[in-house]
Amino acid sequence: MGLIEINHITKDYGKGKGVFDLSFDVQEGEILGFLGPNGAGKTTTIRQLLGFIKPDVGSVSIFGKNCFLQAHEIQRELGYLPGEIAFMDSMSGIEFIRFVADMKGMNGLERAKELMERFELEPSGKIKKMSKGMKQKIGIVCAFMQNPRILILDEPTSGLDPLMQNRFVELVLEEKKKGKTILMSSHIFEEVERTCDRAAIIRQGRLVAVDGMDRLCQGRKKKIEITFADADMALKYGEVFKQAQVNGCRVSMNVGNDMDMAVKEAARYTVKDLNINTQSLEEFFMHFYSQNRED
Repeated sequence: MGLIEINHITKDYGKGKGVFDLSFDVQEGEILGFLGPNGAGKTTTIRQLLGFIKPDVGSVSIFGKNCFLQAHEIQRELGYLPGEIAFMDSMSGIEFIRFVADMKGMNGLERAKELMERFELEPSGKIKKMSKGMKQKIGIVCAFMQNPRILILDEPTSGLDPLMQNRFVELVLEEKKKGKTILMSSHIFEEVERTCDRAAIIRQGRLVAVDGMDRLCQGRKKKIEITFADADMALKYGEVFKQAQVNGCRVSMNVGNDMDMAVKEAARYTVKDLNINTQSLEEFFMHFYSQNRED
């Protein structure tokens, strides 16, 4: 039994909008990536976990508690970063952080100060004058400062620059070492690869796949491009692999799981250059999306 359980939930808004017979779980101490295009049903699922809306059919639970009926109890030990944060623009950043801390019954802002320093957040200014990135940093501080057992993060690095995205990944990995349980919806596929144990892929409100990141990454396509010393070498190499495309001294082909054979065969000749391009997780996800649309 997972710490987060989603059991055959349906929330139907009509015209194909919502989620339908959706089931997956998040085990204690696990980070699960929740992937899908805009409108796929990720935020609808997360809102049911937060108790904001009730499923038409099925159930969602955290700590074994009903997410709708016992939302208040669950949220005491839950850190949440929404995809679109509702701020009180008249407040300064630090006033908002204190406001959230008071609602959570926190004693002191020591952890919040550590996070503000980590993300180079100067929270004294008015929120209405802050950039998207600054507001996102405030959201991260509010989600993590309580040291919660469970974190639900909806597009957590939206608006952050690459340096801050990397610091966020480092923070998540530290929380993972502490045994935290995290559900993370993201479009930044590099951070999913670096942080998540498994990924659940959703399309048009329905689950497409749930699998370990190692298995998902093993299934990704790899393209190899080799430049040989002369065109004759390239032709001889291309005769060994039917899928090879030969253009002068250069050979390119998708190798899948045949990388070892491709490299060993190339070693028989004089190689001037070699590039290996691995299919991104985004491209891999789009493979699932297109494949299921055709089905």
